[in-house]
Amino acid sequence: MKKIGKALILSTGILIGGTVLPFASISLDRVEASSTYKVDPIIYQATSNVNLRTGPGTNYKLILTIPKSKIVTVTQKKGNWYKVSYSDFIKGKKVTGIGWTSVGFLKEYYKYSKTSGIYYFTRKTTSLYPTPNTIKKAVYSLQSDVGLYSTQMVVNSVGQTWYTVNFNGKNFYVNSSDVSKCSVNTFAKTYYLANKDTYVYSSYGSIYKKLIIIPKGTIAPSVQSIGNWFAVTYNGKSGYFYKNDFTKIPSETPVTDANDFVTVVDGIIRQYPDDQSNILSSVPKGSTLTPTYKTSNDWYKVTYGGKLGYIHSSDLQEVKNTIPQEIPPTEVSLVNKTYLVTANLNLRQDGDSSSLILTSIPKGTIVTPSAQNSDNWYKVTYGGNTGYVYGNYLQQVVTGAPAGTRDSYQFIDLRTQSPVTASEIDNYIANYEKLTGKQSVLHGKGQVFINVGTTYGVNALYLAAHSIHESAFGTSNLAVGKNNLFGFGAYDDLSFIAAYRFSSVDACIDYIAREIKSTYLNPNNWKYKGAYLGFSTKTMTNVRIDGNSEGMNFYYASDPNWGKAIAQHMQNILPYDKAYYAKSSVNASIPSRPGIPSGSDLFPNNITAIANKDITLDSQKGASDSVLTINKGTSFILSEKTNDYWVRVKVGDNDYWTNNLHLDHYSDYLSVQNLGRVTVSQLNIRSGPSADLPKIGTLNLNDYVQLMLQDDGTVTMDDSKTWYEIQLPNGTTGWVCGGTKNSPYLSREFN
Repeated sequence: MKKIGKALILSTGILIGGTVLPFASISLDRVEASSTYKVDPIIYQATSNVNLRTGPGTNYKLILTIPKSKIVTVTQKKGNWYKVSYSDFIKGKKVTGIGWTSVGFLKEYYKYSKTSGIYYFTRKTTSLYPTPNTIKKAVYSLQSDVGLYSTQMVVNSVGQTWYTVNFNGKNFYVNSSDVSKCSVNTFAKTYYLANKDTYVYSSYGSIYKKLIIIPKGTIAPSVQSIGNWFAVTYNGKSGYFYKNDFTKIPSETPVTDANDFVTVVDGIIRQYPDDQSNILSSVPKGSTLTPTYKTSNDWYKVTYGGKLGYIHSSDLQEVKNTIPQEIPPTEVSLVNKTYLVTANLNLRQDGDSSSLILTSIPKGTIVTPSAQNSDNWYKVTYGGNTGYVYGNYLQQVVTGAPAGTRDSYQFIDLRTQSPVTASEIDNYIANYEKLTGKQSVLHGKGQVFINVGTTYGVNALYLAAHSIHESAFGTSNLAVGKNNLFGFGAYDDLSFIAAYRFSSVDACIDYIAREIKSTYLNPNNWKYKGAYLGFSTKTMTNVRIDGNSEGMNFYYASDPNWGKAIAQHMQNILPYDKAYYAKSSVNASIPSRPGIPSGSDLFPNNITAIANKDITLDSQKGASDSVLTINKGTSFILSEKTNDYWVRVKVGDNDYWTNNLHLDHYSDYLSVQNLGRVTVSQLNIRSGPSADLPKIGTLNLNDYVQLMLQDDGTVTMDDSKTWYEIQLPNGTTGWVCGGTKNSPYLSREFN
């Protein structure tokens, strides 16, 4: 018998039922799957030097040796052997071969190539896999239009292209057929108007973390887009908003001809050039308007009835002025009107575009013209030159920016200490009390301001002036009723109820000093816009112009002159010393931010509210268990509001809590008809609606009171609509006078 390697010859037959069946001799090295099957071409890589043989076994003839790391293409499989094709250059000669190799010396080949970093967006519902194939189960399923960033392309063993992407801090793979490449577009600052309350996300896709809500009607700027997602920074948070949630505010070009326009229908002036924008006023048919700008979407910018807004071109008909007007321009004086320069603007000697240029005024400058002529030229002084600028490049604004030097308390670093004394602060407050006859809760608190300012490294003179400004020298309803000297927590539409309630005047001063130092005077906090009072600048429609707003006034107060007003109180108490503050050291320490102080407003029994939208309720304060929902249109009882804006309500006989009533726009959530608050020092309760009837009790300043309701849900009043029927805590009823519009005795809260 011929010897074949390590072959072991087995029996040549098997006896079955008395019949011998032939059975071929088999080498142990060739024991393998009996079938050979084809596969789609798959690329593999040699893990070491591997032999290429004429058949699937080691006893077959050697064709050649494939070097380690070389690439082969598998076309057939038989047991643990692959039929492969191989082609390469070895020592300058092309070597090719088709044969069989052992599977133990091969691995699937992935071809990786780096890219410069490419953005992709999912075209449909798309899966992320742990490997560049679908062998393993998908880890994530993403909706369409989710952004992914890749720096690497992978070609797998069957020739499919995959991209390596990072998602939730880990690398995964996405099939190239599921995504579309997208470039990053950078452009000049463009403004977008929110169509609804919409989220800003941490990355380009709604699957990513929600950072902040931009309220409907808010304008947000962007300078970059990635696909349908636009980069934005809003209230200190940087992220991305979705294109369809915003409307691009169209570009504007000046209307330079002298023609007027007449309304051909009853027209509408809107806040922005969009059909969904807020209506500012209506314009009767036949009215004459003089537009100053035309937008790219066919709206005209006009002023009507003292309001600046937009009217669509379809509402207007141009009136040609065919007779030349030779009337020389007339000039009128302007007082206390400020304007923002909207483009680099020439200051000319006269009100004429051909006149001599005196100098150029940079874009963003605030100017205060002394006069305006009938040709829309404004008389301005800038850089020591007095001349004229064309009005189409001016935007009227309200600003607290100083007209000249910044050497004032408005711009000192509030982290410096003041040389003011306690008696100087106390005397200023006492003089106000003497002049007005009012008693102040700040009486004798000068030393408290100095002590607290020293503790936290905040200018004590500023603290005193801030509280004096916000609290009307310590005599405001918030100061007297809630020990709240700074209007902290208050909103414009719900100033008393929304504001924090403090346990004492001293506690309020301490809290605010620490809060201010840890936020507005902290360079690492989003509220920081400079460690000084500063100012803000707003359009005539009350939209803040961020590039012309700075300091605490940027976020703290809606009044553009807030910083200037506080600086004036500081000047009145102790005249400004420029030399002193030039050498004063800054206390840069940052205390921990204080927690919300305990305190709440308790309302009378049976204050009835109506839900204006579905309101989710929790079982107790601080819980998030959503045990009940008050449906829109349903009535409930309003019982209490806490400093941290939790509200206790009663439904049936049970108490619940919610922090879903956003008090800065509470009317979206509820309406209240019968909650009153006393706004005078004392208010008499009468047995009937007349001052001639017997007095049955007295209410004090800031007392909450329950107004009686009629069957139709309106409050009960007398025929003169002056007196209100109220219910007292003991269940009896009485009447109080509401005063007049100019001198009210009672405030209707949540109304």
